[in-house]
Amino acid sequence: MTPQTTTTLETSDPQSSQQLQPNTAQVFARHETFHPRFGWLKKGFDKAAQDSGIFLREDAPVLLGVGKNMARSIRYWCSAFKILENDSPTDFGTKLLGSGGWDEYLEDTASLWLLHWKLLEAPSIATAWDFTFNQFRSVEFTQETLFDRLRSYNDRFAKSIADNSLKKDIACLIRMYVRQSGGKSVVNEDMLDCPFAELGAIATSGDSRHYAFRIGSKPTLPASIVIYACLSYAARINPTARTIPIANLLYQNSSPGLVFKLNERAICDAIEKVTRQFPQIAVSDAAGQLQFSFEEAPQQLAESILDRYYQVGNQ
Repeated sequence: MTPQTTTTLETSDPQSSQQLQPNTAQVFARHETFHPRFGWLKKGFDKAAQDSGIFLREDAPVLLGVGKNMARSIRYWCSAFKILENDSPTDFGTKLLGSGGWDEYLEDTASLWLLHWKLLEAPSIATAWDFTFNQFRSVEFTQETLFDRLRSYNDRFAKSIADNSLKKDIACLIRMYVRQSGGKSVVNEDMLDCPFAELGAIATSGDSRHYAFRIGSKPTLPASIVIYACLSYAARINPTARTIPIANLLYQNSSPGLVFKLNERAICDAIEKVTRQFPQIAVSDAAGQLQFSFEEAPQQLAESILDRYYQVGNQ
């Protein structure tokens, strides 16, 4: 194995050095080796909206137009992205993918960022994804390094899971987020059918075996999605609070800073942009510590910002 130089995220947050706890029950390899493909979430949502028992039917693969393993994968991903719960549409799923919804055919890359947030929002049933974005603090890595860290992490928090299941999760995650290059060979279906690769969250670094998170602002990640995530996170931590330290939004487990791989400037810039339409939010300096403040209940305000984004679509 090629020696791996590990680069870690620098942080001034004292809590970042503490042992982080998982935000979910440990769930591995439920995807049947398939990453979420174009059209799968919409198809799974629509079919479940018509018949919440569709995934339990023997003819589910026929009705979904896919193979048996793919049908199970669609069911898993629809639950993991929180558009279905117990095989029935969630309020979020209906708002996003329902008839006349925000973006029912997922034509806006912002919706993929929103789904990425929902995938990792607690409770998450994608443990390897949660670990990779929230617990694993290296910026540069190989699949081997990520596997070793995931196995050690799993040994602390879960029953023994077969190494093969962990490797399947890591391979699936890499295919999902990294743009694949076929070189001179024929481009296969996996390279063409990977919507989340558009996010550019993870890229190859130097060669095809090494990867790196892209830290900082993202050209396809609207400020409104960032602030929606910040407010949703704040609501989950303390729904009655009206401030949260920017450091917490950057470094705490399941925070927008970790999920989106943002830095302080990216979050502050997002707040500045959104405050033009929503003066209820602001950045303040309290005793040398930057704070994100909001004058309304954070989850309610988050929903208003998301509604406006999909109505206007300018941030």
